[in-house]
Amino acid sequence: MDEEYDVIVLGTGLKECILSGLLSVDGLKVLHMDRNDYYGGESTSLNLTQLWKHFRGDDKPPEQLGTSREFNVDMIPKFMMANGSLVRILIHTDVTKYLNFKAVDGSFVYNKGKIYKVPATDVEALKSPLMGLFEKRRARKFFIYVQDYEDNDPKSHEGLDLNKVTARELISKYGLEDDTIDFIGHALALYSDDSYLDQPALNFVKRMKLYAESLARFQGGSPYIYPLYGLGELPQAFARLSAVYGGTYMLNKPECKVEFDGDGKAIGVTSERETAKCKKVVCDPSYLHDKVQKVGKVARAICIMSHPIPCTNDSHSAQVILPQKQLGRKSDMYLFCCSYAHNVAPKGKYIAFVSTEAETDNPEVELKPGIDLLGSVDEIFYDTYDRYVPTNNHEADNCFISASYDPTTHFETTVNDVIQMYSKITGKALDLSVDLSAASATEE
Repeated sequence: MDEEYDVIVLGTGLKECILSGLLSVDGLKVLHMDRNDYYGGESTSLNLTQLWKHFRGDDKPPEQLGTSREFNVDMIPKFMMANGSLVRILIHTDVTKYLNFKAVDGSFVYNKGKIYKVPATDVEALKSPLMGLFEKRRARKFFIYVQDYEDNDPKSHEGLDLNKVTARELISKYGLEDDTIDFIGHALALYSDDSYLDQPALNFVKRMKLYAESLARFQGGSPYIYPLYGLGELPQAFARLSAVYGGTYMLNKPECKVEFDGDGKAIGVTSERETAKCKKVVCDPSYLHDKVQKVGKVARAICIMSHPIPCTNDSHSAQVILPQKQLGRKSDMYLFCCSYAHNVAPKGKYIAFVSTEAETDNPEVELKPGIDLLGSVDEIFYDTYDRYVPTNNHEADNCFISASYDPTTHFETTVNDVIQMYSKITGKALDLSVDLSAASATEE
């Protein structure tokens, strides 16, 4: 291990694996280590036996649930936007050749106690029971504006400079009602709170366009895709990629202590009395406790069910977003459901997650609005974990630390963290102009 590397990456969580892959493809010499004997860190994927051991100690799972190895329960489940940044990164690094994707059946939003399909185009707006007749027409006009908007075509801007006009001002031009703004902002543009309303509208419009374009990509019921066998395939795919480019992966390395020089700069990592030297360290918050701070807590429930989420058109895979206002909360709640259709459970079984930013110390009560929408569940596990963000100055100590995973059930925020970290580590922007047709989702 007494070699020198450009970068040592600690932890094999999704963010760390993506960065390790990107840096390897860039020609950097990368050593990737994890204290665990399995891939994935916090974002690992568990079979039924491991799930029971994790939450129930020595209890054994009931036999009627099926074989343990047919379960692949992702601990941080997130769907991918079909045209989103993560898919672009997977294509850019050519990891797509190790993965098979399948479109996700449904994308839904909770409104006034009911679940509705998220309307994403002018045509869907006219059909949607979410809105009354006059609101449908107003929403249709707004959707047409968004669909036709092109950065480099001033005619499509209708005299508005979206770098200056706020999202709130743009929306008020179309006279949309609060409930409509709620589902557009939270279930289409995927903002987790309402602060976007007072920011320039360009990002808001781009996020809506990304949703609509992703939806059109596979002609399915949602803009999302998900790997067969779940996200546990991703870290392993990146490990294979890294090996192709000469990177080294080492699991089961205890301690992994970052070493610093007299100026406080990271110069290497020691494990089992051997030190590997490096110029930079990339890691998740658990490897450098004194350089992160706690900013919140995620509460979640993991459920095994024998049916899809009710009122989702029998979707075998689906996301339901419960906007904060609908629940009288400060943060949105998310439902994630996947099943044997994506090979994450035995035939007839479904895995559902309910997650949110914790606002109390009682996850059972806090998650109830989401759990009530699931119908009967075979098994339920409650869990909370702390969310950390880095506080260090990476220019001073050469340490690049990822933020903990948030409660969203899609990848957009996670990938933004990765892209920003990449720029800090390399000093350049990540080029994501790729041919999107290189990633296809298998049709049934």
